[in-house]
Amino acid sequence: MTRVLNRLLGALLLVGPLAAQAAPPATLYTVGDSTMAPNRKCDEDPGDPGRGWAEPLQRFFDPAQLVVRNCAVSGRSSKSFLDEGRWQKVVDRLVPGDLVLIQFGHNDAKKADPRRYTNPETTFKENLRRFVRDTRAKGATPLIATSVVRRLFRADGSLRDSHGRYVPAAAEVAAELDVPLIDLHALTGQLVRSYGPERSKALYLYVEPGVAERFPDGNADDTHLCVRGAEEFAALFVEACVAAQNPLARYLLPAKP
Repeated sequence: MTRVLNRLLGALLLVGPLAAQAAPPATLYTVGDSTMAPNRKCDEDPGDPGRGWAEPLQRFFDPAQLVVRNCAVSGRSSKSFLDEGRWQKVVDRLVPGDLVLIQFGHNDAKKADPRRYTNPETTFKENLRRFVRDTRAKGATPLIATSVVRRLFRADGSLRDSHGRYVPAAAEVAAELDVPLIDLHALTGQLVRSYGPERSKALYLYVEPGVAERFPDGNADDTHLCVRGAEEFAALFVEACVAAQNPLARYLLPAKP
């Protein structure tokens, strides 16, 4: 069991009684990009280890009280998620008591693509505000997460920031609108640095040749996650929810004796 999961189990002992008094069944909708999104082809290709970090979330929550519905889609930015009508489909399903977890930024930064690019000071913030406003209008609870880090090490062992103003912009909107913030950029950065330049490959989509049909010649990807990375990042997210006692903490499964 990983260090993150060990710490999480200890933290869950503190919220077990709270989880037992959970509210009626609710749905957590996750909206974001490929770092969160489900790998819908892995059943056809068992050798494909690609996973989004929101995929393992359900295992931490009592399904009788909270169902996780992963609506994140690969390649989307806050703009394209809205423009393609994907956000409206989520809004149409929301009922009072639901929750929405919002994480964008990776694709919003693609300045050469007008279908996805947003300015972190203007359109990106406006889109996040809309997600929050629409969520609250349906009686649901919004949460904002900052983008997970890319595995981009400098020669001195530090991580290079690839997100620029998008991470602080998300935090600023959360503060402005009093939305619970989970700073996954900081948390995943700490974890990846602790693994170091070589061992951290085990968290990302590094695949040897001949293992996965999708990557016949192998793969070296410092943005997307493998099964282990998704599980460890999900555990970090849940641990942060416990520490902050944000609205998701009440739905956690009680810790096993």
